[in-house]
Amino acid sequence: MRVLAALSGGVDSAVAAARAVDAGHEVVGVHMALTRNRAQTRSGSRGCCSIEDSADARWAAQILGIPFYVWDLSEEFEERVVADFLDEYRAGRTPNPCVRCNERVKFDALLERGLALGFDAVATGHYARLSGGAPSGRPGDTTGLTLRRAVDTAKDQSYVLAVSGREGLARALFPLGDAPSKAQVRAEAEARGLPVASKPDSYDICFVADGDTRGFLTRSLGAHEGAMVSPDGEVLGTHQGYFGFTVGQRKGLGLSRPAEDGRPRYVIETRPATNEVVVGPEELLSRSAVDGDGLVLLADPEPLAGSPSADTSDLDRSPAVGWQEASIQVRAHGRPVPARVRVDEVAGLLHAELASPLRGVAAGQSLVIYGGADGNQVLAQATVSSAQAPAAPSPETSFQSLIPHRAAVARKD
Repeated sequence: MRVLAALSGGVDSAVAAARAVDAGHEVVGVHMALTRNRAQTRSGSRGCCSIEDSADARWAAQILGIPFYVWDLSEEFEERVVADFLDEYRAGRTPNPCVRCNERVKFDALLERGLALGFDAVATGHYARLSGGAPSGRPGDTTGLTLRRAVDTAKDQSYVLAVSGREGLARALFPLGDAPSKAQVRAEAEARGLPVASKPDSYDICFVADGDTRGFLTRSLGAHEGAMVSPDGEVLGTHQGYFGFTVGQRKGLGLSRPAEDGRPRYVIETRPATNEVVVGPEELLSRSAVDGDGLVLLADPEPLAGSPSADTSDLDRSPAVGWQEASIQVRAHGRPVPARVRVDEVAGLLHAELASPLRGVAAGQSLVIYGGADGNQVLAQATVSSAQAPAAPSPETSFQSLIPHRAAVARKD
């Protein structure tokens, strides 16, 4: 196959490209220039796609003996990732820019250019296991396509890849999915003579190279003083913009007066309309059910049985489908929580009832469903739209009533 290897300038993408060459593919390296600030430089483990990274990517390509190009995708990145990041925070949501970058740049803009130039697939340094499609020699074929967690679960990136969907993933290669550890990947890079073997990983948001996300948001959205309040409305302090806080945050609240009971306070909610940040005790973060929209299916849902909604759906009167036994994850390396998941493919909606409460769920987060025989297969992805606190169910409450309605439906028993 003709393979476009995305070289970020780091060790993972360099070893992934090397493995693609070893597999006999015709490989061409490309570095995506994503920043509009051409003078941006890396600071330790912060930042990526800088001048240094471009030079490291070129050096790796030279050692591997493959052609190398730099593609300017800064306009696409600014419009599809950075602008979305700011819009989501402005709306009081908590986005994951890495998810959006994979969806809208690496598996949209990059793949689109690659296909136009006659490439069959894109190889990246992501840690995830993929079967079917390009890994099986059938680029573009979604039949039997399966995305699973990486062997090295500590480095697993299936969470941020799930949004790419079957069509994008069918043309992807993840040569590091079976790597036992990052240490092994670094050792392999050193053995191959790649100069990036000991280069630090990048952890922070790449377009916030100094790591000061709140400062970036304040510069971009402007400072606006607002109130920090308790759940019952008592003013506890002030802040310079609700967008500088996320649900579940404990540090950096700037409160001089501790709670009366001495317990720590957490961000429970942000209110864009009034520029308020609500803080309270940790138990107020607990959620027992989560709703999502923008559904992306990576496996076929199964009929659900044993609930009042098992035979019909309020949205389209079709059989209720999903997964009786699955787990959900709302952060890249968050704790998976067992759940019963229902989906509506037509409406693009997802509802998960959790076996145990999950804390710190925020609108805008990526919600990924795992299942399969070993629990490591990605079944679906959606964006969190709302979450419900634990409550005693009333006799009239049914599972189907928890799915958001496309239109109000009046009915009588």
